[in-house]
Amino acid sequence: MKTEHAAKPPEFKAGSRVGGYTVNTVSYLTDIRSWLYQLEHDTSGARHIHIGNADQENTFGVAFKTVPADSTGVAHILEHTVLCGSKRFPVRDPFFSMLKRSLSTFMNAFTASDWTMYPFSTQNRKDYYNLMDVYLDAAFFPAIDELSFKQEGHRLDLEGDDANPRLAYKGVVYNEMKGAMSSPDQVMVRSLLNALYPDTTYSFNSGGEPSVIPSLTYQQLKDFHARHYHPSNAFFYTYGDLPLADHLAFIEDRVLRHFSRIDPMTDVPSQPRWSAPKTVTYPYPLDKHDDPTRKYQACVAWLLNDIKDTYEVLVAVILEQILIGNAASPLRKALMDSQLGTALSDGTGFDGENRDTMFAVGLKDVTNTDAEKIERIVFDVLKRLADDGIDPELVESAIHQIEFHRKEITNTPYPYGIKLLIGVSASWLHGGDPQRILNLDADLERLRTRLSGNRYLEKKISEFFLDNPHRVRFTLVPDQDMAAAENQRVDQELADRLAGLTTDDRARIRKDAAALEALQEAQEDLSSLPTLEREDIPPSVVRIPATPGIFQPPVLAYDQNTSGIFYCSGGLGTGMVDSALMPLVPFFCYAVSKMGTQACDYSQMARRIDLYTGGIGFSANARTRFDDSGACLPFMSFTGKSLNRNQLKMFDILHELTSQVDFSDFQRLRQLVLEYRAGLESAVIHNGHRLAISLASRGFTPTNHLQEMWGGIHQLQHIKQVEKETDGDHIEKLSVDLRAIGRTLFCAPNIKMAMIGESTMLQEAKAPLNHMIKALDTGGQDGFVAPRLTQAQGPSQEGWCTSTAVSFVAQTFPTVRFGHPDSPALSVLAKMLRSLYLHREIREKGGAYGGFALYNAEDGLFSFGSYRDPHIVNTLAVYHHTVDFIRSGKFTEEDVKEAVLQVCSDIDKPDPPGPASRKAFYRQLIGLSDETRQRNKENLLKIDRNAVMTAAEQYFDNTHSNKAVAVISSRDLLDAANQKMADTPLSIQTI
Repeated sequence: MKTEHAAKPPEFKAGSRVGGYTVNTVSYLTDIRSWLYQLEHDTSGARHIHIGNADQENTFGVAFKTVPADSTGVAHILEHTVLCGSKRFPVRDPFFSMLKRSLSTFMNAFTASDWTMYPFSTQNRKDYYNLMDVYLDAAFFPAIDELSFKQEGHRLDLEGDDANPRLAYKGVVYNEMKGAMSSPDQVMVRSLLNALYPDTTYSFNSGGEPSVIPSLTYQQLKDFHARHYHPSNAFFYTYGDLPLADHLAFIEDRVLRHFSRIDPMTDVPSQPRWSAPKTVTYPYPLDKHDDPTRKYQACVAWLLNDIKDTYEVLVAVILEQILIGNAASPLRKALMDSQLGTALSDGTGFDGENRDTMFAVGLKDVTNTDAEKIERIVFDVLKRLADDGIDPELVESAIHQIEFHRKEITNTPYPYGIKLLIGVSASWLHGGDPQRILNLDADLERLRTRLSGNRYLEKKISEFFLDNPHRVRFTLVPDQDMAAAENQRVDQELADRLAGLTTDDRARIRKDAAALEALQEAQEDLSSLPTLEREDIPPSVVRIPATPGIFQPPVLAYDQNTSGIFYCSGGLGTGMVDSALMPLVPFFCYAVSKMGTQACDYSQMARRIDLYTGGIGFSANARTRFDDSGACLPFMSFTGKSLNRNQLKMFDILHELTSQVDFSDFQRLRQLVLEYRAGLESAVIHNGHRLAISLASRGFTPTNHLQEMWGGIHQLQHIKQVEKETDGDHIEKLSVDLRAIGRTLFCAPNIKMAMIGESTMLQEAKAPLNHMIKALDTGGQDGFVAPRLTQAQGPSQEGWCTSTAVSFVAQTFPTVRFGHPDSPALSVLAKMLRSLYLHREIREKGGAYGGFALYNAEDGLFSFGSYRDPHIVNTLAVYHHTVDFIRSGKFTEEDVKEAVLQVCSDIDKPDPPGPASRKAFYRQLIGLSDETRQRNKENLLKIDRNAVMTAAEQYFDNTHSNKAVAVISSRDLLDAANQKMADTPLSIQTI
């Protein structure tokens, strides 16, 4: 990603015409050195914004206001179905086919509460227009085939024989939403919308309620597309260095010339305001084996201002940061100090994604009687702030955070162009001005002017919260009978439907199933789809060399244009940490910046971090050296980042944290244990596929053993044990253990660092950096060595039970590492298996949200995984038969080329200068040289069908002796699976 060049002069002026478009406004975005153009297509009414700059990672997106009137998931199912073939590209799955024919840096589609979006990014011009061609045809001219609707949405399927038939619901979205709605955070957020917006589209589940999805008809889906996916309801977005005129001509030719303006009637009205607050409760499913006593969530939520009013939204964002932005924020601190719960409730914060914005705050892991207490705490704090005033430092800190994040350019979690699109979409689609969002200067200046007056934000607290009757006291209630009752309801519903089926009905269901299977099995002619070739792949890897002469090892410098931000990154070896304390390292990382120091308590430290930095973070890493030893290399990474003007303040904070961290505040320490455990627990369902792969991989290498200990289910189990041991007055030992870890890590022989920024700032970093390093203990040892751990050897076959309606199924086996001649072929094999086999068998046929293969080149492991999967045994059978598929040789040189494109797309994903330099530093730390990376890419570009077949013969077989299996699911689903796996049952454990 290029950021060091200013944008070119504007291509067009306001009022000019470009083809069938009128340019309404043109403005310069100073912070991101870009020109913003806002246009409208005269005939169709389509709106278009373009952000023109020097970034070579170009982005396209088209969004539609999609306004459901029920919870059938029509918008979500339509998002899936339009990507299943179109007028000019009549293939079964052009979206997934283009994933393997492209060098895209991002391709996806999103369904929100009231919009659906189709974005992509790529660095290749040819690729950009290939993808735009397919996206436009999919969105505006989809086939919407009935069989695709049945595959992606929902269908009835007859199982068993004629003598004992059973009906079952199947469908990708149906199973996806079964998984989503078994997760308390998803239930919490969607229920809050239902409670606060009872009279608008937000009261419905746009993703689809599993109990309602089967009522959606094929005709309703087509009607929804005809009304909502029209240029008059479309919002186009382009970003990057490609010419705007070319984009407009392409879109007009492919789409807009075929349409005239209509009224899509998709405006979302404001929710009528209440005259009095409400108290509501909503249930969520909890596993019958869990203790429900402290599994409630309680919060207070308000409806706030119009999303189009960017100034009022800015004020709400500032208040959110003041009230709950960090551990010292008064409302957050009061709630956490109450010890009623373990962490802020799901959905806490300001939500600016809907027609009317909202704010919620509360606690999770509370009891059934705590909601009123939580409400009282919230209002006591708000009233005190309104009466006594807000500390001006909190206001400055909040404004600083906005300023920092406006300046910082990152590609996490999405490419920067897509992040900008998502940031403006909610307001833009409801009639707001994108320029006001992207250029906040006027609103910030207006705010600063008003802050100089009399108690401005204090009055806003009264207006937004204390005097606002449109609020709810909300309790999320665990229901241990809910899942069983829903299963019983579905079984009865299906039994009733089965009883009502005629012979012709049954024949039609079986005919549809056979037709769908034939469609899924058919060999497709993909020649209508555009593609890149090997010669379109950049032959070289991107290199970010350290800048010589500024610092001496172990400190490296990277002289980069980082848009006025300075980065200080580093690593501390953890190999010398006592083996008994090794499981605590991730919690140490979590706590070290949140506990305070000998010089200031945690509240003061939290304030300083927000006032002077863009964040300071520590994390535990287990890597494998890229040398002949292949040894495990454990270390704690850290990064601090600040605006250039705050560089010295950031170094002061890092200096204190690394030399004076203090774990003696036992109440705060206990609070962090509970908060950390809650975070790990809530991530299980969202990251079930990754966690299952980690479990399956842990017995093969020391690195994978440590990764599971630090970032997997075993970390959650360990911290649960710590939680038990620190209950009451038994927390002193934890404090002692954390101090011991700190003494081992924070010593001068054990630190390696990277300074990243503009040359002036690198020079100015010398003195504070030396001061920081000199403050470290000069004793101690270099910890960049392999840890002393006892590793469980060999593969396992396990089931791990939790509260979920779906499964996550993983299998792992050993191969060879990066640098081996077969490594490039294995990386290609992983992409081929996903595209040609697993996607069809697990997603299309099996109804899971996803099925994939991963080659872990660093550790030489090959894994299969599924996500939100209705099956366990069938999925394991699919994994078993991968060897038959890949050894059959039923793939072509074109298939191999497409897999090479996918691997290179991963390799060549761009990063802005700061993050790119950090990655280069950590590559150097683990011994991965640019020469090795380049050699790997050159070998990858030579891979052909013979090389893939050779690797398949070498590493894929049908034996189970070297394969590990891990499944995360519910106890009932695991027990049912074991009944079918009597010869090789899963060893079942509880998460």
